[in-house]
Order: sequence, then C-alpha cells, then structure tokens
Amino acid sequence: MTKVAIIVVVVAIAIAVLASVLRGDPPSNADNAGVPTVLVSARVVGNGTARSCTSNAVVKAVRAGGHIRFACGPKPVTITLRTTAKVVNTSREVTLDGGGKVTLSGGGKRRILYMNTCDEAQKWTTSHCQDQATPRLTVQDIAFTRGNATGERVDGGGGGAIFARGGRLRIVRSTFTGNRCDRDGPDVGGGAVRALSQHRGRAVEVISSRFARNVCSNGGALSSIGVSWNIQRSAFVANRAIGRGANPARGGTPGGGSGGAIYNDGNRFTLTLADSELRDNEAREGGGAIFFVSNDRTGTLAITRSRLEGNPSKGFETRGLPGIFFLGAAAPTITESVLR
Repeated sequence: MTKVAIIVVVVAIAIAVLASVLRGDPPSNADNAGVPTVLVSARVVGNGTARSCTSNAVVKAVRAGGHIRFACGPKPVTITLRTTAKVVNTSREVTLDGGGKVTLSGGGKRRILYMNTCDEAQKWTTSHCQDQATPRLTVQDIAFTRGNATGERVDGGGGGAIFARGGRLRIVRSTFTGNRCDRDGPDVGGGAVRALSQHRGRAVEVISSRFARNVCSNGGALSSIGVSWNIQRSAFVANRAIGRGANPARGGTPGGGSGGAIYNDGNRFTLTLADSELRDNEAREGGGAIFFVSNDRTGTLAITRSRLEGNPSKGFETRGLPGIFFLGAAAPTITESVLR
C-alpha cells in the first residue's frame, strides 16, 4: 500500500470515529462482552423551543430507542408525561440524556419510565426474559419528579419514576424528587426506582445522583429483589418508607415500612456504597437508611467513605449500625465512614 493510500485510510477511520462520538455512540466496555458492536442512533426531542418538547415526543423517542437528547431551548424545562414512556424490548440501547436541563414529571399521576423484558406487551425477544443482556437503559444528566406507581401490579409494582426488569439499568448524574409508589404492602417498594432481574446478576450503577423526598411502603428511594447495587458519590435525603407491619406482615397489618432510603431483599446480591451521604431518611419499621436482607445469608454490604446520619428506624435496626437493618454474610464492611 502506498503512503497516499495509508493516509486516506487513516483519515477515513478518524472521520468515522469522530462521527460516532458526535452521535453519542456508547464506548465498548466489559459489560458489552459477547454483544455485537452496533451503531446507536441519535434522536432529538424538540426543535429548539420548550413548546416542542412534548410528552408525545418523549414517549415516541423512548419507544424508538437509541441515544435520546433534548433541544428545548436555553432554559431548564419540565416535561409532564401524559402516558408512561415504555422501552421496547427489541431496543439494544436506550439513553435518556437531559443535558442537565430537562426534568420529566409524572404529574403525580403516573410512573415516568418503564422497562420490562418479561412483559410481552413490550415485545417478547427471548425465552429467558429474566436474564437477557438488552435493552441497556441509561439515564444521565436528567431529573425525575412526581412519578407515581400507586396501583401498578405488573411484577409487584413499585418504581414511581423508573421500573426496570431485565437487561441493564444505569443512573448517572440524575435527580429524583417527590416520586412515590404504594403506601403499604410487605414487598412493594421504590418510590423512585424499582429494579429486578439484572443481566447475569450485574449491579445497577448509581453515579453522582441525588434522591430526595421520595416515598413508598418500602425503599423510599430504591428497592430491589435479588439485585446488586453499586452506588457512588450520591446523596439520599429525606426519603421515607411509610408502610406498616414489616415483611412478612404482622397480623392485622398491611405490611411494609422498611428501608427509608434503600430496600434490598433476596438471596445472593451486594450493596456497595462509596463516597455517599444518607441523611434524614426514615423507616416506620426497620432500616431508616438501609434495609438489607439476604435470605440465604450470602449477600454482602460494603460502605466506604460515606456518612449516614439522622436516619431513624422507628421499629428495629441492627445493634451498632444506626439506621441499618442487616441480615447477610458475616457483617457489613464499613471503612472510613460515619454512622450515627
């Protein structure tokens, strides 16, 4: 090959890479191992004005999938959804990128975002819906407020802002305020986020995000069964678990009330909390900050460089662990952290 031909090839590759970056195609990583590399289409909600950023435009974009950006003008905008935005299971990647200016609202009436690989209404794609690699859902630089999953019953309900079963979920630099789900029930949870059946048991990542004033029977902010979490540089403030009777529900009670901020239940799973703050969360029953129950005692909890302060457990908590109820493997690993 001549020098001229080599230069042409190099330039062509550079142009292709630059185009990929501009489109917002995700970089390859270990989590994508075994999945064919595909170019993820870019979609834009709005035409540069706040008025053009409608509920219908958001719902259509989520249904189509790809990397979704917003062109809603120079000022922050709140888009109130008239129907829940639902991920279609044939999508490989769905990224909602608010650019730090977009808030999605449920208007206090509905869940905001829904993904469920075991819901045939969103297209049946595999025979192992509870453990499939895609869709991969990412929310970044976006806010969710006033989502409400009260009365939702599919797969146990919960998840006022986001319900995600199957595939992968990732939350980056996002804010969740004033979301809710059912007021009572022994296992329903996730005023902000409910996660189930993540691919190959990999952890949901929560990075540099904030959860405030979210409410549910259990897990005022986050709730899961058998799902691991990797939470870094995030804050949980004034979230509440308001159910009554714990799990299993005491006689004469509806059940619930555990995990003011975070509710984790199941068998083998992990919760890793690093460089984070949990403050002024509250549980009517157990675990004002964190409720962690590994039924087969294989689950592990690690807290590093974090502060857990003023998280009352009005029913019960583990001695020596203020704001935490823990049943798992050995004892939690707590490093360079404050619990009080």
